[in-house]
Amino acid sequence: MDGKLCDGWVHSLRGQRLCFTGKVLIDGEWTVRKRCVEVSQRLGASWKPDFSRKVTLFVHGDLASQAVTDAQRDYSKKLVRAAWERDRGYHVCVVDGDGFADLIGGYPARCRELQRAQGTDDQVLVLPQVGDGILGGPLQRHRPSHHESGALKLDLDHLDRGTEAHESTVAALISHLADQQVEVRGHARNAPRFDAGWSRGDEVFIAEVKSLSDANEDQQIRLGIGQILDYAHQLKLARTHGLVRPVLVLERQPGDPRWVSLASESGILLTWAPGFRGC
Repeated sequence: MDGKLCDGWVHSLRGQRLCFTGKVLIDGEWTVRKRCVEVSQRLGASWKPDFSRKVTLFVHGDLASQAVTDAQRDYSKKLVRAAWERDRGYHVCVVDGDGFADLIGGYPARCRELQRAQGTDDQVLVLPQVGDGILGGPLQRHRPSHHESGALKLDLDHLDRGTEAHESTVAALISHLADQQVEVRGHARNAPRFDAGWSRGDEVFIAEVKSLSDANEDQQIRLGIGQILDYAHQLKLARTHGLVRPVLVLERQPGDPRWVSLASESGILLTWAPGFRGC
């Protein structure tokens, strides 16, 4: 906000001053500007019809649809102005329609990179990014909860141990990838609810994390394999940006080495703490 370079994310609509162009697709419905303004105001944002330095967030609607074509090319002028301000050190956050829908739903939205079309100064493009439709905002670490003691103490102790081990493994994975300057992210708003995701080049890695005990090792690994294959299949059927790589992350190395070959033959990267080989 206020022209300062953001951390790459728009975390909330509250306190933002918005400028819109065109219609925005919200949960499958084209939404006119008046409706977008009303929703934004309920969530603590304000609105300006024209672009100026008072605008902190520019919402870029769909430009290909006949329904949002502007004969005066106002949408182009506004985007050119946003790029012009950025070039001069005044950062204006830009989100696309999906990002605006994410913000309405309580999810962070990626601040978009802008690029001028080759050979022109009056056409600015909002660039797609690897992981669009798959990866959400930065993954937040959670503290495991504990249950009151009682008649089900034994079962709840096992549940708590699994939760603590799960969160410890996630935290270790985040630290491991952060050392490589890789940001671990959660799932996108409409993507399958995988545990962690990240990108490298044009590849998007989606991971399911499983804690293990001697008693449940086979069951947990079978469950994890089924879940991550299902998530990857759903994403391949959807319109997403990036090559999906499924990953099964375990608390520790499995006792039976057959799981490594089985996962490999299934197209899954099987890895475990603390080294996270292959990640």
